[in-house]
Amino acid sequence: MIDELVAVYDAGGNVVGAAPRSRVYADGLWHASAGVLVRSVDGARVYVHRRTMTKAVFAGMHDCLAGGVIDPGETPVQAATRELAEELGISGPPLTALASVAWDGQWAGKPMRCHLYAYEVRWDGPIRHQPEEIVDGWWWTDEELAAHLSDPDWPFVPDTRVLVPQLLRLRQHP
Repeated sequence: MIDELVAVYDAGGNVVGAAPRSRVYADGLWHASAGVLVRSVDGARVYVHRRTMTKAVFAGMHDCLAGGVIDPGETPVQAATRELAEELGISGPPLTALASVAWDGQWAGKPMRCHLYAYEVRWDGPIRHQPEEIVDGWWWTDEELAAHLSDPDWPFVPDTRVLVPQLLRLRQHP
């Protein structure tokens, strides 16, 4: 497997270079990821999925953002568009920027530092999982998602977990 390059950022959110993904994760380098919240066209439901057990980070955990790291030379919206098409087979609808936060946490005993860029898309069309990335997926209301997230032991991607309350507030108060 090729150790792909990832855009490296500073703590302020500026691109400062690139490094192999393995080094970014091992050394806790600041990087960025872009994710897309998929809502039904009427806005009543959000798509939740479970990651494969072969993922390098957050394996087997649930998530409500289709996304991934930003490649060198790529903007957050370009990464979000690419990841949405790769992971869920959705392409074409416009993305709406929702939020961005910096997450400075721990994963597997190592630092994980990431600038998170969230977008939303409205979609009722077919969803096609990328088998290397996603095991299963389903639609939930915001309330169903919030109820699961209230259990800190529910295996949900920790960096997205910090964004979800803000994303649900945006839904309630556009």
